[in-house]
Amino acid sequence: MSQDVLAHLLEHKVVSIIRGADPEQLVSIVRALHAGGVRAVEVTINSPKALAGIEKLTAELGSRMLIGAGTVLDPETARAALLAGARFIISPTLSAKTIRMTKRYGAISIPGAFTPTEILTAYEHGGDIIKVFPATLGPGYLRDLAGPLPHIPLMPTGGVTLDNISALRQAGAVAFGVGSALVDTRQPATPEYLAVLTDKARQFVQAVSASA
Repeated sequence: MSQDVLAHLLEHKVVSIIRGADPEQLVSIVRALHAGGVRAVEVTINSPKALAGIEKLTAELGSRMLIGAGTVLDPETARAALLAGARFIISPTLSAKTIRMTKRYGAISIPGAFTPTEILTAYEHGGDIIKVFPATLGPGYLRDLAGPLPHIPLMPTGGVTLDNISALRQAGAVAFGVGSALVDTRQPATPEYLAVLTDKARQFVQAVSASA
């Protein structure tokens, strides 16, 4: 099952990060993303009623959208998110215990790291994809990492935009965590905003496809 999730992430590549969304608007936001071609979302665990939101998304959209949890800092939170239905766990930092808990439940682990040493350590502890965070150093840094670490799949997150996603793809990224450049949770989920969101999601998906 976990290999299916990993294959899904590597195929679709764009993971929309939803942080701080109104729980009542979460399903509408994810439906709009799905309409634009996005097939994986991360609900950050520090969002209001995040676990309930993951449960609801899994129940209503789990057959069409891969639901994960983000900003997971410890194994206890990872376990709670997995029991709520999360299929993958993303962290901004490296925690071997969190990786072990995630793998114990047969889910995909995406720990965060920045330096080559951290990235290698995260991978050796069982990370399936390593989240390069923050990715503000851009494509050049990712390309430099791929030189000595070509076997480690990297997912830049933090600073990924429509302006740089193609270059990051060409630099070797296997997936992308896209936050407020895609979903701006400060905006109410009106029909107008959701239409804009669908269009923006489509632009991100097309940018990744075009740079393959």
